[in-house]
Amino acid sequence: MKNYKLEIMYDGSRYYGWERQPGKETIQGKLEQVLSRMTGEASEVIGAGRTDAGVHARKMTANAHLATDLTEEEIRTYMNHYLPDDICVTDVKTASDRFHARYKATGKLYTYTCYVGEQKPVFRRKFVTVLPEVPDLEKMQEAAKVLTGTHDFKAFSTNPKMKKSTVRTVDKIDIVRKKDCIYLNFHGDGFLQNMVRILTGTLLEAGYGRMSPEDIRKALSSGDRADAGPTMPPQGLCLMEVDYD
Repeated sequence: MKNYKLEIMYDGSRYYGWERQPGKETIQGKLEQVLSRMTGEASEVIGAGRTDAGVHARKMTANAHLATDLTEEEIRTYMNHYLPDDICVTDVKTASDRFHARYKATGKLYTYTCYVGEQKPVFRRKFVTVLPEVPDLEKMQEAAKVLTGTHDFKAFSTNPKMKKSTVRTVDKIDIVRKKDCIYLNFHGDGFLQNMVRILTGTLLEAGYGRMSPEDIRKALSSGDRADAGPTMPPQGLCLMEVDYD
């Protein structure tokens, strides 16, 4: 039985997130169904993270131990033949037995896309969040400086029962506008449940003048979810890449 590293892209619009759930369509569930069919036995796919319902990925990394005589290319071809059109395996490589997509990950890059154009984004509506008005990017960038670094991000998670450490390092936040879209890029060593969506909501509040850098510092120090900004909708969020040493 060999360990395989998988690179996967998906449109998460119609799924209940990455993690398998009984009676619900999930990305992990779909992948495991196809691999179980291919190998003739139950297969487990381990993802680098658990994207939420409605969130997308351009390059999710996963691994699976498989008993098969198929080549890497044949595995990829088989999976893409039987997977639905909104999930694509872009690469399959044999990995060391010790490779674990989640535990070995050293960083992740997420992008949240906001639409500020005058016309409805008919053909992009599943991948952007439409804003009611254009925020002040300079104010957002000033607020981003407060959030960059190693902090306790307890206030920026929707999981109040988190027993593990809520300290994370966000080493880079880039906010840029290109034509009708504002892109918020977050790179860090890991993110809590809904953390990127809450960070985005907080930065937008700053951009609209409803939160100051001092308010954000208060949220970081208090750990109170009520002190941070709103949780933005899922469709604007996309996992862009996972880092490994």
